[in-house]
Amino acid sequence: MTYPRVTVFGGTGFLGRRLVERLARADSDVIVAARHAGEVAMPDAPGTVIFRRTDVRNGDDVAAALAGADAAVNAVSLYVERGGLSFEAIHVDAAVRIARQAADAGLRLVHVSGIGVDTRSDSAYVRARARGERAVREAFPDAVVVRPSVLFGPDDAFAGSLRMLARLPLVPLFGRGDTRLQPVHVDDVAEAVARLLERGITGAIFELGGRGVHRYRELVEAVLDAAGRHPPLVPVPFALWRALSALLAVLPSPPLTRDQVILLETDNIVGEGANTFATLGIEPQDLLRFLTQRR
Repeated sequence: MTYPRVTVFGGTGFLGRRLVERLARADSDVIVAARHAGEVAMPDAPGTVIFRRTDVRNGDDVAAALAGADAAVNAVSLYVERGGLSFEAIHVDAAVRIARQAADAGLRLVHVSGIGVDTRSDSAYVRARARGERAVREAFPDAVVVRPSVLFGPDDAFAGSLRMLARLPLVPLFGRGDTRLQPVHVDDVAEAVARLLERGITGAIFELGGRGVHRYRELVEAVLDAAGRHPPLVPVPFALWRALSALLAVLPSPPLTRDQVILLETDNIVGEGANTFATLGIEPQDLLRFLTQRR
């Protein structure tokens, strides 16, 4: 099932851009709904790509972005509260607004959340993600929820930060570096979302992690090996990382936030019995191979 027109909220973001390209290649017309045009994908593909300036906090903007659509994807994400934007406004209020309007219009909806969402988390970001996911499912029970692990890909923040560490004379670890992660390639997530739409799946939750589960220390060591460097690895207690993130919070674009530190304190992997890439016939990529490729 190919949808003639799909609205992608957050279509100029890291995941959104890849999804727009994937849908356009499948001959869908894509409405990119975002506050700023950014890098609107204009692929050489059968489908067309249309930008529609949209503030998801505004109900009229959301309605205009959904007008004429057959399906919608909410890929909007906010990682740092700034410029009057809050986690509550974006991940809860706006998510419910999109879900209700999509349900009222009789559209399919895929809502992008994240692995490890928990209303009891110390992280305001994670709590808002969890509340938003729950509210979306209450407002639109047929919506599909996609929970990707940390994303990697060309010009991503996660792999980029690991490569930056490889240049240091001493490499600080988060704790002892034992946190287990299952990073997922952004293109694999875009493919999964497209297949969910194409197959008409409804009311399900999918957890999307990459091919391998790796401890943080293992990823750092892989980057160092690829760079031909072997500086000392220094365990740093999470309490110190939290204190550092608090100091950095005064910066306009802090390189490390309290929420990022909290996310690295617990394992971030696909849960047992979850719907995964395998359910969709997708073999995900492994971050280790990506990290060790020559660039």
